[in-house]
Amino acid sequence: MSTNYGEQIPSDPMTMRGRDWPCLRQFCVFLENKVGLLNDLMRHLEKHDLQVMALSIADSVDFALARIIMSEFDRSKELLELTNFTIFENDIIGVELPDEDQPYVHICNALLQAEVNINYTYPLMYRRQGLGGVAIHTEDIDEGIRALKRGGLKLITEKDLLEDDRFFLG
Repeated sequence: MSTNYGEQIPSDPMTMRGRDWPCLRQFCVFLENKVGLLNDLMRHLEKHDLQVMALSIADSVDFALARIIMSEFDRSKELLELTNFTIFENDIIGVELPDEDQPYVHICNALLQAEVNINYTYPLMYRRQGLGGVAIHTEDIDEGIRALKRGGLKLITEKDLLEDDRFFLG
């Protein structure tokens, strides 16, 4: 049986994003290094009642790469596909920062014990009962998830992003 990867084959609804999937989806958007392009991108996304949950910019002389995690992946993807920006998407691990003196050390130790390298990380605009979160891209997402769970860490799902309590006053 041959597979045509260009076909639009619907996914089983039980495996689609936005449920308790243990990864977040990040968009990587290539931007020319021109004044105002990032502003245009943010206005396009946020005017549709979507929230940017994380933003990281890696720039060079000629272009920038914006890594973005949105509150609603499916709606955001539709909007981004309607732009002239070059985008791609990938999985990233969301981890709630543990309530302890050295939360990043706890996360790094869990990954170190499994010998999983961290490629990059950046903060999430996520609050749940006073705890923040971080996005982590590892060389092996599946093993990274297993290691973090073994370390007693809570993963942040897309569903969690919709239910965070950024206005928590505790």
